[in-house]
Amino acid sequence: MRLFLLKTALGFVLFSGIAAFAATAPTAAPSAAVWEHRLTDFTDADYRYAVEQLVQDFERTTGKKLSPGPKKKVGLKIYADSGPGLATPFGLVRGLIVALEKRGFLPGNIFLVGLNPLRLRLTGYLPSFSTGELPFPGHPVYVLESGKYYDAAWFYDSPLPARFDPIFNERAVEQAAGGKATTTTEEDRRSFLATPLFLDADFWINLPVYTDHSVLGINGALVNATLWNASNTFRFFKSPATAPAAVAEMAAIPELREGWALNLVSLQRYQFIGGPYFNSLYTVSEPRLWMSADPVILDSLMVEKLNAARKKTGFQPISEDDSRLLEFARQLGVGSTDTTHVLWQRVSYGQP
Repeated sequence: MRLFLLKTALGFVLFSGIAAFAATAPTAAPSAAVWEHRLTDFTDADYRYAVEQLVQDFERTTGKKLSPGPKKKVGLKIYADSGPGLATPFGLVRGLIVALEKRGFLPGNIFLVGLNPLRLRLTGYLPSFSTGELPFPGHPVYVLESGKYYDAAWFYDSPLPARFDPIFNERAVEQAAGGKATTTTEEDRRSFLATPLFLDADFWINLPVYTDHSVLGINGALVNATLWNASNTFRFFKSPATAPAAVAEMAAIPELREGWALNLVSLQRYQFIGGPYFNSLYTVSEPRLWMSADPVILDSLMVEKLNAARKKTGFQPISEDDSRLLEFARQLGVGSTDTTHVLWQRVSYGQP
């Protein structure tokens, strides 16, 4: 697997590989900070209060402000790809929007980014055809599979050929390749990156939902920011050897990471087996809201929770081999997998 991030305007090419990088990567990442706030009833007011408390503590603790910069825009990467029942909670998005507006962002400059138009519509992020009601009036929703938000100058290159699907891949790849009706073999190898998050925004916030995944082991913060944030990525699911490396290498792209400010996840509902497709029989709900700048530690913590639920219900745990993307991401310096030394910042309540 190789990573090519090409900025044609600057004539700059970045290359890295899992095997080559691992030889020089640090063997251990510093302890990761994770903020936690209890939720009460998952209402909009509940989320609004919890998000504000977490953001305030993050700004106080780190000295970083979630306020407008030169671009005056912020992106929210939502998750809707498991369909109705398992999408980023509306209350969480509304609470975060209120917190960002409080810090100076105009409503029209807070945009949402999702992948699939059908699932975004089924989960309510796009208006239904019958009512036409907008769930987040004034806030643009960018649908990546429309093909409008990829740039031919920004891509992840892999020797794997494209696995064209008329819904998921072909339209987006052709659009990113300049609207051509046919693409070259070289273009078919490329997964074009969604540029609004790292070119148009001062920073962006990842809002994943957690499920297991038969190929990746865990479907959460890392995957929502990478495979569900680019074109022509379903080809990686052909082999459990390729998808984890692709996730880790894409997450390590400097330009993507530079503006990746936070990951905010609600444990209102997560699924421990049968994912990524929603099945209510295998879901768990906890009244917790987690936040961290480190997506790897959140995914590592959630693997433990998924495995605890699997053990309780008689299923085999997700093995280390099944969740290799976490180790790959650690080797590339994306984050920490050390769940025993998490720097917990529990806000507005005592120890559970």
